[in-house]
This record gives sequence, structure tokens and C-alpha cells, in this order.
Amino acid sequence: MFSQRRIVIKGAGDLATGVAVRLWRGGFPVVMTEIAQPLTVRRTVSFSDAVYEGKTTVEGIMARRVEDKGGILKALEDRVIPILVDPEAAIARALAPFALVDAVMAKKNIGTHREDAPLVVGLGPGFTAGRDVHAVVETKRGHTLGRVIWEGSAIPNTGIPGEVKGFGAERVIRASGAGIFKGIRSIGEHVEKGDIVAYAGDTPIPAPISGMLRGLLHDGVIVEKGLKSGDVDPRDNRESCWLISDKALAVGGGVLESVLTAIHRMDSGED
Repeated sequence: MFSQRRIVIKGAGDLATGVAVRLWRGGFPVVMTEIAQPLTVRRTVSFSDAVYEGKTTVEGIMARRVEDKGGILKALEDRVIPILVDPEAAIARALAPFALVDAVMAKKNIGTHREDAPLVVGLGPGFTAGRDVHAVVETKRGHTLGRVIWEGSAIPNTGIPGEVKGFGAERVIRASGAGIFKGIRSIGEHVEKGDIVAYAGDTPIPAPISGMLRGLLHDGVIVEKGLKSGDVDPRDNRESCWLISDKALAVGGGVLESVLTAIHRMDSGED
């Protein structure tokens, strides 16, 4: 029943990947779009890494970079999620998807419209259900995480990451300077506070706290000083580096709910 209802997801970072995995496992064909140089930090659980590597696998599901509609259709036939470099998700016009999900996480709407598909969903702040999208899924941790909003907006962005063992903004690795990014430590390694984990040009980037290096930008990305470049998890659990987060799964569950609700409404003649 769901195999003919294609869903396009703008963005392929860690939250977008949680959405894609929930939908894919639920039987929906998923197509994802990305920018030419994704700035994803949690690369081991993000399909965006296929842009650099050609293909990648997250929790047993493979994604493959493709170049056009033909590549998309071949990937779906091969039971692989296609990733297309297409920042505006222009491919949606050719695919005529049932749903479009804006998972760019720009904290503002940078070009998504309610007319883009029969169902348009925005993740987090920057969207208003009933105006520029049909539904919004809450992305802020707490009792409302993953809830579907059919009228109104998500909680405004605070710019402060959720706390883990008492650490919030402190666990984010930021570029100490500008230049070409080069990691010298790997995701899944334990680091101590002050250890050099990467370089921005010739400027070393230290770990802000001790813990597990859970995320790091891809080598070769051009960074500006202050750009989020990595993530240290003080819980020091190596296995979690390869598991989609509880937050991403909760948000993905909200998107899946919105899709199933829309299908029910349309099939029952409510809309």
C-alpha cells in the first residue's frame, strides 16, 4: 500500500536519517537530497556521508549517491536509499512525491512551500503548520519531542544543545580558526579534554571535554572559526556512535505519524 507513496526528505544529516529510517522500515520509498559539502558531524549515523563516499550504511540500511532521476529509480529498485546533491530539492517536481519533509534544520524556512506535495512537513522551529507547511514535528528535547503539530509552530530555537550528564554547549567541538578541516582522531575514540582532535588549516582544534568522540566533520570541508565541527559524549559509550539517537528516532516517529495520519484522512475523505 505504501510502496507507491514516495517521500522526499530535504537534508540527510542525523535527524533526517532518523526520519528516513523510520519511514523506510515502515515501507515507504524514501529519496533524500543534500548540499554539495554536507556539514554533518554525526557522520556514522547520517546518510549524508554518501555524498562524500558514494555510499554508506546506517543500522543495516544502505544509501547511495545518485546523479539524476534515473539513478533514483534504480536505487529504489535495488532497495537502497538514493541521495542526490540538490539543495533546493528540485527533483521533487519530477518525482511528484506524496510527502516532502524539510529536515535541513536551518531553524528557518529557506524555501519550502505547502504546495510542494500533498503533505509537507517541517522539522523544528522556522515553520508554521497551516501556513507554509501542513505539519511541524517538535525537535526540542522534553515531553513534546517528536509530537506532531497541525496548527502552529515548534518551540523557538535556544541555540543551546540538550544537556548530557550536565554538559550542554560544552560538548560541542568548534573550529578554532578558518581553513580546510582535517581530523586526526576518529569517531568512536575516547579523548581527554584538551586533546587535539582536528585542524582547521594550521590551527589545532582541541576536545572541549573528556569522553567519546561521537561526531567529526568530513576531511576537506572548508570551515570558518566557530563552526560546529564535532561532538564529545561524556557518557563514553562507543556503541552509541553507530546508533541513531533517541531524539532522531522520536522525530522520525513523529514524521511517520504525520504521514499515516495524512493517508488516513485522504483515504477516508476527511480532506
